[in-house]
Amino acid sequence: MIEETLRSAELEYSVPRDGAFFVKLPGQHKLATMTWLIVGDHSLHVEAFFCRQPDENHAEFYRFLLERNGRMYGMSFALDEVGDVYIVGRVALQSVTPDEIDRLLGCVLTYSDENFDKALERGFKTSIQKEWDWRVKRGESLANLRAFASFADPDNR
Repeated sequence: MIEETLRSAELEYSVPRDGAFFVKLPGQHKLATMTWLIVGDHSLHVEAFFCRQPDENHAEFYRFLLERNGRMYGMSFALDEVGDVYIVGRVALQSVTPDEIDRLLGCVLTYSDENFDKALERGFKTSIQKEWDWRVKRGESLANLRAFASFADPDNR
């Protein structure tokens, strides 16, 4: 049923092992959110990488994500042992239907895409500013940094 749902939604995915689906969710702010759907004995585990651990402003960065957790459906932001951030959830197998899979994947994409730029601004501001300056100096494209122009462009600092 999961595979049929992914096919009908025309999502790009692979099945690296029985009961494990690796799905690519295309976004606008975060270009792709790679998401696992893993069928367990009693539940469906959902897990998507959000971003690596922040370079700076750790408290503000993590507070930003934690404030969102209470408003999220079926999942939350979580950390791994090195501080990288994931979106994770678990639902009972008996509640897994095509509509619920669609809803869960839609939530992962929404939470990832809507929070990505704001999270990066909090946790990677200095790196983004340096990248902006480096690209300007070399004449490189700023296309994927435009969302950060309000603080990365020296004319706005």
